[in-house]
Amino acid sequence: MSEVANKVRWGILSTALIGTAKVIPAMQKGTFSEVTGIASRNLEKSQASARELGIAKAYGSYEEILADPDIDAIYNPLPNHLHVPWAVKAIEAGKHVLCEKPIALTSTEAQQLVDVARAHPEVKVMEAFMYRHHPQWQKAKEIVMSGGVGEFRTVQTSFSYFNDDGENIRNMPGIGGGGLMDIGCYCISLARFLFDREPKRLVASVENDPRFGVDRLSSAIMDFGDGLTSSFLCSTQLVPYQRVNIFGTTGRVEIEIPFNAPNDQPCRLWHQKGEGPTADLPPQEIAFPVCDQYTVQGDLMSQAILNDTAVPAPIEDAVANMKVIEAIFESERTAAWVTL
Repeated sequence: MSEVANKVRWGILSTALIGTAKVIPAMQKGTFSEVTGIASRNLEKSQASARELGIAKAYGSYEEILADPDIDAIYNPLPNHLHVPWAVKAIEAGKHVLCEKPIALTSTEAQQLVDVARAHPEVKVMEAFMYRHHPQWQKAKEIVMSGGVGEFRTVQTSFSYFNDDGENIRNMPGIGGGGLMDIGCYCISLARFLFDREPKRLVASVENDPRFGVDRLSSAIMDFGDGLTSSFLCSTQLVPYQRVNIFGTTGRVEIEIPFNAPNDQPCRLWHQKGEGPTADLPPQEIAFPVCDQYTVQGDLMSQAILNDTAVPAPIEDAVANMKVIEAIFESERTAAWVTL
């Protein structure tokens, strides 16, 4: 481990923008995380990023960083089609792995990663759904689990942004582009997180961009059984917007910025509860101090490594999320409900 007591030495696999702009600066603020190295297939790029971010080591290949004994763990923000291949290489090199979402292109590929991880139980592996670790989501789940909305029945999610750049990897179908893979995965993940179960069936509508061949507007209804449902829309070509509404028999929770929680201003949610004469009372606003969800994620993963405890989200969760994405595409093809 690091010469700094109780810190995990992280290596970054590529100079991808999400890493250099968001995750690395956040992890550098962590109590248990130390970003020691960054790799690129172009040494000059990794050296430039290392200088800019104050990282000690730069590598000219991914193989080189995986071979360095001074690196304990790898963060993998590569394009989607490279998540599993390089996560597997990292695991086999004895490195712990935090891999960006979605973990794979298919549930079969995700299961291959799970199988490799199980064969190396000394290595921790987690998918980077950072939103789950933010205090606002921990509070939302606490409200739901404690009966703060009465009987929790349904959750509605909207998540959109506008990107019609054909050179952007999110608009390239062969490498895992499209709205469902990029942001729809959050809408699915949060419903599974809140219900703590898997959907039994779903029906969906998916519109593809005729130029790029990737989904640009998708809507789905997920049936979790026992009258529990979740609906969402996600789009890569609508006005930027995100919101989550959680409804129960006697209350509701609304999360203002559920996924891209800012790291420079407080977040807030609204909790409305009551029945009978108190049902129309104004919702209570709950504010959360400024924090960086990427810092929290990095520290939680690092603590699991240092203490040899389970990661907050087991890698098997990634397979379940991919199965739902596949079912959505199947529902669009068949114009019917799909059973999972």
